[in-house]
Amino acid sequence: MIHHITKITLKLSLVAVASIAALAMADGNVDRLAALKDLKIHAGTMLVVPQAAAKNLPPLTVVKLLLNPAKGSNINVEVCLPDAGKWNGRFIGFGNGGAAGHINSGSLVGYAAKGFAVATTDMGTAPNSDSGIGNPEVWKDFGYRATHLMTTAAKQVVQAYYGKSPQYSYFNGGSTGGQQALQEAQRYPEDYDGIVANVPAHCRTPLHAYFLWNDQIFHQCPFTPSQEENIIAAGNEYVAARELPQTAGKLVSDPRCNDKDIEAVIALARKKDATLTDKHADALRKLFGGPKHAMTGERIFNGIPFGSSFKIAHGHLYLFQWVFGKDKNMMDIDFGKDIDTYTAALGPYLNAENADLTAFEKRGGKLIAISGSADSCVPYHATLDYYERVADHFGSLEKAASFFQFYIIPGMSHGPGPGINKLPDMLGMVMNWREKNAMPDKIQGQRVVDGKTEIDIPLYPYPAQTGWESSDGFKAVTGPRGGVDRIAERFRPKAGK
Repeated sequence: MIHHITKITLKLSLVAVASIAALAMADGNVDRLAALKDLKIHAGTMLVVPQAAAKNLPPLTVVKLLLNPAKGSNINVEVCLPDAGKWNGRFIGFGNGGAAGHINSGSLVGYAAKGFAVATTDMGTAPNSDSGIGNPEVWKDFGYRATHLMTTAAKQVVQAYYGKSPQYSYFNGGSTGGQQALQEAQRYPEDYDGIVANVPAHCRTPLHAYFLWNDQIFHQCPFTPSQEENIIAAGNEYVAARELPQTAGKLVSDPRCNDKDIEAVIALARKKDATLTDKHADALRKLFGGPKHAMTGERIFNGIPFGSSFKIAHGHLYLFQWVFGKDKNMMDIDFGKDIDTYTAALGPYLNAENADLTAFEKRGGKLIAISGSADSCVPYHATLDYYERVADHFGSLEKAASFFQFYIIPGMSHGPGPGINKLPDMLGMVMNWREKNAMPDKIQGQRVVDGKTEIDIPLYPYPAQTGWESSDGFKAVTGPRGGVDRIAERFRPKAGK
């Protein structure tokens, strides 16, 4: 049985405690559950759900919270707690994906079974992204507030349940979860000791402007699946001369390009596919070039990387509905005044672009970020430039790398796939770095060739790249820095509360 609490301050009722006492006694949890009875967390309600041990899993207790920090804000949080005898003293916050709006309870159970106290949030967008239409409180929750309040509330639950605070706290998120990760490092550096930001959608409003830019182009000039395949193949072929022998012609490890490269890939694609017209060529120049402001020409975002799919490079237009309403025709939004209105409304809340990570670094925080070279959903270039801005802020790349590493994973799309299909435990790496001062010097990626041959390819932190010599095998080589257009500062407005 579970029991809803209706008080504004978070307090577990005696009825709820009594209803779960019998199960709690079986594993000695009575005192710990009773301690939650007096727990008070501002503006919320609670459920406690003790769970009998599932097959091959130890008993776990789930605490569900609904936080209401402001009118119009409804943040769901779930905390999963292993038995006290199994807890390893660590807490992990997990990120969400897309527009969030739900909690994936299954994502918590595996780590809880390993002894971690874990939590996640729906980011305040339940039941779906329409919750944000005209609602600035949801914008704040989705941008940064829900993740921070999840963290502070979960730590209070951990303190009450175990009688002590976590020794170490970590955050792990990808895509939207990567936005959450970098917001935490920038806005709330005291929340976590170590952070993993996978394919992070931190440059949020420019990213969705890129989605809209691509959507409008595809609406005016569609591409067939066969045409797209030939364009991808042209990108892979064009850069083959600078690839490793093991990957040449199969993927693009470094998709940084200039106008000359774009014209060459378009010409090669048209040579491969005679159905690609002048109209397609003009569309490709815009797709690879990326959006610019219609009146000033300022850079809003960079373009689709060579060798990556068009299919995940558009859509996700809910942020424009938040600002302009559900009935707005997305094809009518212009890249002048409309983009200015959209950026001013959402940018201060959603974008995680502050390069000043001083407070996080001073407290010993460690951060690993990764991007896929073939990810057209959250392309690498905004994170590469963010890393360069962090290095500029700290005065050198070496100083930035002492607490923050960035990896570009060759051929990886929006998660492991056809390029590198397997990566090591990034969260474990950041834990070892924080707790044992074991700074990573590389990560080991695994590529499957022809569906059967596995090649272990070492990947080195930016700006180093993987080189190959027949006599020595793989090794780190010096790679170029920068090489992507910097998004104009006014499309990355300062963080707001």
